[in-house]
Amino acid sequence: MKNVIRAAALTGAIALALAACGSAPTTGGSTSSAAASGAANSSFKGCIVSDSGGFNDKSFNESGFQGLKDAAGKLGIQTASAESKTDDAYTPNIQNMLSQNCNIIVTVGFKLSTATGDAAKANTKTKFALVDAQPTDAQGKALTLDNVKPLEFDTAQAAYLAGYLAAGMSKTGKVGTYGGLKIPTVTVFMDGFADGIAKYNQVKGKNVQLIGWDKAKQDGLFDGGNSPFDPGSGKANADSLVAAGADILLPVAGGAALDALTAAKATPGTLVIWVDSDGALINPDSSSIILTSVMKLIGAAVGSAVTDAAGNKFDATPYVGTLKNNGVGIAPYHDLDSKVPSDLKSEVDQLKADIISGKITVQSANAPKAS
Repeated sequence: MKNVIRAAALTGAIALALAACGSAPTTGGSTSSAAASGAANSSFKGCIVSDSGGFNDKSFNESGFQGLKDAAGKLGIQTASAESKTDDAYTPNIQNMLSQNCNIIVTVGFKLSTATGDAAKANTKTKFALVDAQPTDAQGKALTLDNVKPLEFDTAQAAYLAGYLAAGMSKTGKVGTYGGLKIPTVTVFMDGFADGIAKYNQVKGKNVQLIGWDKAKQDGLFDGGNSPFDPGSGKANADSLVAAGADILLPVAGGAALDALTAAKATPGTLVIWVDSDGALINPDSSSIILTSVMKLIGAAVGSAVTDAAGNKFDATPYVGTLKNNGVGIAPYHDLDSKVPSDLKSEVDQLKADIISGKITVQSANAPKAS
């Protein structure tokens, strides 16, 4: 019953997020029709291409696909999808979607930046929405294209709240983080997390340590290797953080975040802060050790872009999700709600209000710039 309730809550949260942002996935390029009765958009096709993490990554690919499916169910549009198994599949998968006459193609992740830029320049009548990046040329230079809408997220703001919370909840005085790759969309989380911990230490006169990331040096623990975001690739980092005494872990590592859950389960008293999606809802068997999640409302942003395109209101102005526009946030404490002191909850809520009002500015060189 608990899992059913969580599933219903997740569906409701996505629906509410879509409304707020409003201006079992098929893979391999298959097409499905989501025919809402009486819909006027049955000829419109919204499509999506994943990065190599795949649509079941419990992270940004899955969230993006959910946003497309929710929009399709609401609008009655057709959909098509292509799941990339390897990095060299991005260009052919986008071409596959183009050959299926997609009206808008959502590409997920920075790895598709160049492939998206190339395809958009060659197919100016097709709209694109690029998650977590801007389109680039072959040299990596950012492009401004009338038919590409970047969907980016200032997760440093939400991670700041999570850092303050983690510092307040730590029993050992040590918290840890690791990433999949040393790239801005990963390190932006780590920057905000570090600053939130620093804020707690300043306010409380404490010395909670962050292991795994030095913001000043922009250096820390990353999985690297050939499959940095795959389950198993984060094991060494997760185990090393626990061995160093960290009792709260922030893995910014896609599927490799599962290694933090494994390490936490093996070490009583250790908790995990998930990223991108609400980890307690998508990992119900681990909800008792997930303190909160630093969320990007990717599904809502994708749904809004698809809805605008279907309504002939597509706008290529970059979208940056913030606390103020509900594009980022931290998840409820779920099973651990009773364990979080009420005064700590209030302090986190006040920090959120102060960031939204501009009283506190969260700074990260890795954060996307608002237009």
